[in-house]
Amino acid sequence: MRIGLLTEDGYPYATGESGRWCERLVRGLGQHQFDLYALGRTGTPPPLPPNARVARATDPGPEPDPGHRAGRTGLREPRAARRAYGRHERRRFTEAYHRLAGGLCAEDGATSFADGLYALAELAREHGGLPGALRSDDAVRALEAACRAPGARRGAAAAGLPDHLAFAEDLERALRPLSLDWYGDDALGAADLCHAAAGGTTALPGLLAKRFFGTPLLVTEYGAPLRAHYLSAAGADRSAPLRALLAALHGRLAGEIYRQASLLTPGNAHTRRWQEKCGADRARIRTVHPGMAAERFAEVGEDEESGDPATLVWVGRVEPAKDLVGLLHAFAEIRARQPDARLRIVAVPVREPGAYLMYCKGLAAQLFPDEAAGAHAVGENPVTFEELGGPEAPTLEDTYASGALVVMSSLVEGFPASLVEAMFCARATVSTDVGAVVEIIGGTGLVVPPRNPRALADACLALLRDPGRRHRLGAAARARALELFTVDQNLAAFRGIYLELLSHAPVRHRPGDGVPFAHPAEAHVPGSWAHKAVTAGTGAPDA
Repeated sequence: MRIGLLTEDGYPYATGESGRWCERLVRGLGQHQFDLYALGRTGTPPPLPPNARVARATDPGPEPDPGHRAGRTGLREPRAARRAYGRHERRRFTEAYHRLAGGLCAEDGATSFADGLYALAELAREHGGLPGALRSDDAVRALEAACRAPGARRGAAAAGLPDHLAFAEDLERALRPLSLDWYGDDALGAADLCHAAAGGTTALPGLLAKRFFGTPLLVTEYGAPLRAHYLSAAGADRSAPLRALLAALHGRLAGEIYRQASLLTPGNAHTRRWQEKCGADRARIRTVHPGMAAERFAEVGEDEESGDPATLVWVGRVEPAKDLVGLLHAFAEIRARQPDARLRIVAVPVREPGAYLMYCKGLAAQLFPDEAAGAHAVGENPVTFEELGGPEAPTLEDTYASGALVVMSSLVEGFPASLVEAMFCARATVSTDVGAVVEIIGGTGLVVPPRNPRALADACLALLRDPGRRHRLGAAARARALELFTVDQNLAAFRGIYLELLSHAPVRHRPGDGVPFAHPAEAHVPGSWAHKAVTAGTGAPDA
């Protein structure tokens, strides 16, 4: 089977969790051929498995305005990006863009948005891209008319010219996949299945492949793009009308992808609920938990007695959504009731420490003054801030092995990988009830409400004071993680999904493939009677 794997800033270039997941998928399903379409990345890819190749990894880049010099260093432009549209093409573009913009501004504009999107895709495919049109005056005027039309949303109607210009730029960036040269019979048209490793813009080429060629589309999401857009701090300084237009764009695009996908495979029930709210059909959703490497944690997981029985461990990115302030206040109460307790905060390395980390260190110094045994001794703070890979926490395995309890205090979470890692290490956990936490824990740990330091402290103390219960929960957590969250279960799920989707897809004959069963099986057996069977089956005169 030939799979068109769609990634964005990921495999085969990135080394993050998304890239590792794609790497495991490609290597684990070696019987299939993977064509990798990496959106937004250029350059020489790293060595790939024998069954994978980078089909095209080129982003067309911002489209040049007509009359300006074409070309950008390091980026290749669409085939026809150096010529402007004629009058007929400009009229087609304006009509299509107006339908798309009208669908964004209207309350019930999903159909109009889809019609405009596919009309723009057809135009881009016929003429080699959208040469400067998405940032032209025609686009801005069409957007302004849609915002001023009767029945437009209140947020869109309040948008001014600066909002229209800024949104046109963001829309051009989101629609760049329309101008790629991936939509040919030798590219996505040759794929048996398109598998998008994320939703949103990443899945847009797969949506067009289904439109042009009828290729089945599989979308895997381990987090909802629309939710990520709402939670992103990148647009906090933008005006309310502009944020409303951007939210409409992400919502309409997600909704169309969910409606057209042959199957959606969210990584957890939390993401699944977001997909259903965006219009996905429940019958075409199947939860597939992400696979994580369990072998590296085997030694720690099999040694249940390891770790300091009074030490709590926190692992993750230091940011406000993790609510380390609430964790520190909870630990203050824990220390008041169990003075020998200690807290290790192990942060994922970042280029520059943020202000939030500095604030948390200052708060820890105020809440827990350095303790000294005597007047002339040097004190030590019971809370330590460390960085993963440092001398005290060289690896994740060492970090989890150092404590008896893993705690998570987040206000917002998608799929918390640190909890699964702690479960592989047979560690009991105390977590806040956010995102997919309850689905992951499944009764093998304690869950408390977010923003409640008192409840967090009580749950931690209950496990610190009861080693037997702590060990039982840790053993149950490890068994659950090995059953649900390993690489093998993830690969087995997608192995079956690929075959299932292809079995329901119509057969497409490509040039040179021949027609299946064009000759009866007897034609391959020597003998005169076989020749008669062949001529009878084809209607040719018998010789």
